[in-house]
Amino acid sequence: MSALDVAFLEAEDADRNVSLVIGVLAILEGSPPTDHVLLGSVYNRLMSIPRFTQIVERQPLDLAAPQWVEAHDFSVAHHVRRTAVPQPGDDTALFGVVADIMERRLDRSRPLWECWIIEGLPSDRWAILMKIHHCIADGIAAAQLLSYLSDEGTVDSFSSDIDGAKPTAPQKNRRFELTLNPVRLIRSAVDATASVGSEVIRVAEGALQIASGLLDSHPLPLRGPVTDLRRYASTQVSLADVGRICHAYDVTINDVALAAITDSFRAAMIRRGERPGARSLRTLVPVSVRSNDAAAQVDNRVSLMLPCLPVDIHDPVEQLLTVHRRMENAKRTGQRQAGSVFVSAVNSLPFGITTLLVRAAVRMPQQSVVTLATNVPGPRQHLKLLGHRVVRVVPIPPIALGLRTGVAILSYADDLVFGITADFDAIPDVEVLADDIQRAVARLARTAELPTRRAPDGTLTVVTTPR
Repeated sequence: MSALDVAFLEAEDADRNVSLVIGVLAILEGSPPTDHVLLGSVYNRLMSIPRFTQIVERQPLDLAAPQWVEAHDFSVAHHVRRTAVPQPGDDTALFGVVADIMERRLDRSRPLWECWIIEGLPSDRWAILMKIHHCIADGIAAAQLLSYLSDEGTVDSFSSDIDGAKPTAPQKNRRFELTLNPVRLIRSAVDATASVGSEVIRVAEGALQIASGLLDSHPLPLRGPVTDLRRYASTQVSLADVGRICHAYDVTINDVALAAITDSFRAAMIRRGERPGARSLRTLVPVSVRSNDAAAQVDNRVSLMLPCLPVDIHDPVEQLLTVHRRMENAKRTGQRQAGSVFVSAVNSLPFGITTLLVRAAVRMPQQSVVTLATNVPGPRQHLKLLGHRVVRVVPIPPIALGLRTGVAILSYADDLVFGITADFDAIPDVEVLADDIQRAVARLARTAELPTRRAPDGTLTVVTTPR
């Protein structure tokens, strides 16, 4: 296991109220399959993935990394379960069942996953919930599992569209050129040194930003200890609306999603009588470092960024543009690279030292980060599972380490779906939080229809008189 995989186990061990599992909920048309059909399908489609038949085996005194070993008594029947929602079976009832399932820890004596069939939904529908420990997979890998379970197998996803990244030619590292020409020799040495030096400076700057963010002790109204109970809510918006916003303001899908989350949390703080400040919503934003050829690998390949989302700004367009600038700055200054370098460095240490570092890190009380916002690219088209059309796919993030809320964003077919996990006692109005995200996107979509004016310094201003 990598240091990152072990960190998810240690973070769970550090707090008895935490279950570090991630989930993907699919809602399907028709009637659910029989146990015989379901068990056969799950067995045939998932058993080729080694982690789904393996357990974690710790080494004596943690002197070596934990190993994945085959579970000798494995039975797929231990992992596939059924339940039903209370009537009337609406989203509120469904999400209550989801929260109850997700708050329970997985049994580490068995492979760390469960598949729940949820019946009782209206309009002749049912749901399937995949629950996987974070030490097995990150959000992208979990979304890929849903595609793998589908009748189509692995399908095309939105992975290239989420953060607006455009494919570019690979950058070649400048290499020192051994030559007898003294001018070329000196130029080669300078170029190579400058290239390495600039990257080191960039990573160091990113690491400094992450460290200063984690050490910021600014009072935060929404963070605090996590209880053992959860609430869950979800909302979805049209990707066509999001696309219009992106085009109007030259931003990414991720920028729009984060801006909507910003506006929702601002409203939540105001409802609680808090005054949103510039540092009131520092957010953990996981960033995938997964290459295209590793898209189907079931593992964790993430780094992080720690932007402060601008809850102190009232105007929705200015919120959006500020989010865009801060995310671009976080990318430009090397926060993502710093996280990757740190994980690689920890992996290179003897595991005994790694264990001490990881345990110290997850047990250190952090006072600066309020929430998690993770964006997961989903399938571009509607899936079918056992012949049933998947009408909705909903992501379910975990919460831990003093973060009382987590927001996962997943693109599926024509929609951008937000899933919010919240501590039961800390965020009783999680449904309102979800509704406010939807309203924030709708408001931005309306402004996108208005003309804009770009100032000489590059800033955009919305002209409020309609065309």
